Amino acid sequence: MGYRSRFDIIADMLGVVSGQTKKTHIMYGANLSYGLLKRYLAEITRSGLVVYERKRRYYILTNKGRAFLGAYKEYSRHAGFVEKHVNSFKLKEKALEKLCRDT
Repeated sequence: MGYRSRFDIIADMLGVVSGQTKKTHIMYGANLSYGLLKRYLAEITRSGLVVYERKRRYYILTNKGRAFLGAYKEYSRHAGFVEKHVNSFKLKEKALEKLCRDT
């Protein structure tokens, strides 16, 4: 799968917490170790992206969490577009470098 950024991990977690979700379900759904789960759950709870219902022991996605997912989707779409063009640019740069070296 490769490296995931902080935003990728948070978006994966929030995507799992579509309704009322327990900690274990988030861990497996977002493909996280228990240590990372604890770290990111604390962060997304503190920032108000999810709330924890102590009585039933599950997490609920907030409106702020839904807004994050919408903004992340747009960000991800743009990032993919930029990455594609950067890769194309790098290939062209390598071709120019090769032309400069060859005699």
